[in-house]
Amino acid sequence: MVARATGMKGDSRVGIGMTSARTRERLVQRLREQGISNPLVLEQIRNVPRHLFVDEALATRAYEDTALPIGYGQTISQPYVVARMTEALLENATPGKVLEIGTGCGYQTAVLAPLVRFIYSVERINALLDRARARFKELRISNVHLRHGDGFQGWPMYAPYDAILMAAAPLTVPRALIDQLAPGGRLVAPVGPEGRQQLVRITKRGDELHTENLGAVSFVPLVQGLS
Repeated sequence: MVARATGMKGDSRVGIGMTSARTRERLVQRLREQGISNPLVLEQIRNVPRHLFVDEALATRAYEDTALPIGYGQTISQPYVVARMTEALLENATPGKVLEIGTGCGYQTAVLAPLVRFIYSVERINALLDRARARFKELRISNVHLRHGDGFQGWPMYAPYDAILMAAAPLTVPRALIDQLAPGGRLVAPVGPEGRQQLVRITKRGDELHTENLGAVSFVPLVQGLS
């Protein structure tokens, strides 16, 4: 579970100045105004120390509602998008086992981790995976399993999953991921070419897939292979 960001004075998880509790509260209020209403999700946005997931030079911008570079051509997602995807995944049901495609720096994972039983997270860039692993250890997040792998293939060993969350955009959702989704499960993902991506929620109902459009988004593309 995530260690709350209420540690001792001087604890790097708490933050000072632009990473302070007041700054975080302003971000939470902004997300409320944009329609995020799940109190558990808002509490996670408030408590997860986003400044630990970005380069130190960008720490003062950590609680802006914007995506930021994390190296290797990747970004940490905008807090609103993280909250929206998490809320969409949890709506009307609490998944026990979640597959995440694109660990990245680990921020989305850290927000979701206390709200589900297990996360199985796949990242193709090994250096990012090592960085995320170190952050999870620091924050005492113990219900996340990590794999250096190709997101197009998912993680078949632990399928089926109650939910799948994708943090990178394919042109279409890979069939392998649909096959790893449990009956009644849901998949939340950005889909489409750069500049024309839509966030979708796909619910598996027997042999049918029910797709909902949740709005326009901008993500890095889902890339095959390892790095």
